[in-house]
Amino acid sequence: MSSTLPVFSVEELPTGELTRLDGPEGKHAATVRRMRSGARLLLSDGRGGVAECLVTEVARDALDLEVVRRDRVPAAEPRVRLVQALVKGDRGELAVELATEAGVDLVTPWRAERCVARWEDGPRGAKALARWRNSALQAAKQARRAWIPTVTEPCSTSEVAETLRGREAAFVLHESAELGLADVELPTAGEIAVVVGPEGGITDQELSTLRAAGVRPVRLGHEVLRASTAGAVALGALGALTPRWR
Repeated sequence: MSSTLPVFSVEELPTGELTRLDGPEGKHAATVRRMRSGARLLLSDGRGGVAECLVTEVARDALDLEVVRRDRVPAAEPRVRLVQALVKGDRGELAVELATEAGVDLVTPWRAERCVARWEDGPRGAKALARWRNSALQAAKQARRAWIPTVTEPCSTSEVAETLRGREAAFVLHESAELGLADVELPTAGEIAVVVGPEGGITDQELSTLRAAGVRPVRLGHEVLRASTAGAVALGALGALTPRWR
């Protein structure tokens, strides 16, 4: 499959040789991307399935396509879960965007104590979560990823601790940690979890709760990174330190 072709997201890949791309993706392809007959594109189901297609006809807000080739892209191993503290403004969406481009598999929004942003239950919280999920979708398409990261419902500190309890490879980024991420033993399969705190830092109680669940503090380096970029930097390090990029 060509990695330079534009990617459009579909719920299910076509099973036949002919298909139509309509809805928001079809409208975007026809009116914004201005795809023309004879052009090629990729359809992705976000779960590793990819189909290379030839545009046979352009409608007002849809494309008729011929399926040229199908492929199945395996998921990266080990998987990486990012527990990302809520960040104010659009920097939370930036954190998801950067992490997606760096290859994250699952994002858990974390309602940490010192978060300025507050996702209350109800329409406003649902809208904020939808923005994070859309950031993951758009970034995956931009990066031409065959897998779209899952963005879960937001979790409290106790819920995060319970989710990560007993995990072989669960780490919280903390400036006071004695060990660097490069100093710990990392698995070659399964899941690695990385917890990123808010701009105001992780409280002593939160750190204690996470450590009691088996989450180990590590640092990335001597510099202090912003909450919106630390996850992506960690993913880059994990790509090099594990088989993910091989």
